[in-house]
Amino acid sequence: MRLCVDFRKLNAETVFDAENIPRQEDLFNQLSHATIFSSCNLCKAYWQVPLHPENRKYTAFQTALKLMQWVKMPFGLLTAPATFCRLMKLVIGQIPDLLSYFDDTLVFATSWQQHIYDLRSLLVLLRRHGLHVNPSKVSIGSSSVEFLGHMVTSSTLASVQKKVDKILRLSVPVKKKKVRSLIGLVNYYRHFIANFASVSAPLSDLLRKGTPEKVQCTPRCDQSLAEIKRLFSFPLFLVIPDMQETFVVRSDASDFGIGAVLLQDWDGTLMPYRYASRKLLPREGRYSAMEKEALALVFAVMQFQRYLALNHFILQVPEECAPNEMGFGFAGIFVSARSHPWI
Repeated sequence: MRLCVDFRKLNAETVFDAENIPRQEDLFNQLSHATIFSSCNLCKAYWQVPLHPENRKYTAFQTALKLMQWVKMPFGLLTAPATFCRLMKLVIGQIPDLLSYFDDTLVFATSWQQHIYDLRSLLVLLRRHGLHVNPSKVSIGSSSVEFLGHMVTSSTLASVQKKVDKILRLSVPVKKKKVRSLIGLVNYYRHFIANFASVSAPLSDLLRKGTPEKVQCTPRCDQSLAEIKRLFSFPLFLVIPDMQETFVVRSDASDFGIGAVLLQDWDGTLMPYRYASRKLLPREGRYSAMEKEALALVFAVMQFQRYLALNHFILQVPEECAPNEMGFGFAGIFVSARSHPWI
């Protein structure tokens, strides 16, 4: 059991403390050559951070028995995430082959000698700063490990089966709150699924502004949920890319949405690293087929620009959009007034 206090009034008077919190995607990108993994979680992480004695009074709360105040950092404070993230950077940030995301820590290496050295460094630093690890959430020297809701191996990321099982047990929601919960659960793995935005569109449309709290699920909603379950019933995995190698980008468009995939060559086979997609806006739905494909191309390049900006990459477009002997293709699209913001 963890005590939760409503700090909304305190947060409204608190000066925001900004801290650069790493993107999960960027963390996974550092694991392309790793073969040995160890992971750990801190035990009740926020409660290991002491509050300054002069500031404890601001966290006071009333119980049935007496007025109490926190002596350790509680959940719900506006600055708590930034404070804890900064703490972990100060404590273990100097270990090169280590990833930290709040209380989740992953140590990785290509050799046992280096891995043991890094593990020893981690444990020494945690002890020095009085931080305690949860023994039930420690994995040492594995070829695969669960980290941030993904199963990590030497070359791939995969979904975690217990999370997939929750998705497979989902039922058709009848209230907006349940729809939000459903969308939030499946969205966590949307980068594993091609054209996910189009597949889930009937369900996400239930969250439009102005729709009633008690939703009316249509046959399209039933079909959407059934298709989501079907897609998640297959093993889901992505490769961990080599950031020095060439990427391949593919884009696609339909009447409902646009999608893209970032791939890399693995032993002669193009393997997916990440999928991206979104629904078409009402005005975009009126574009011609060629304009939709051009929009998908721009979406793909913008979505994956952090990978493409400093690398050579290959852009693969649908056959009907490629230039032919008549000179037609995307070239004609990008001279129209509508396409000017895309260039």
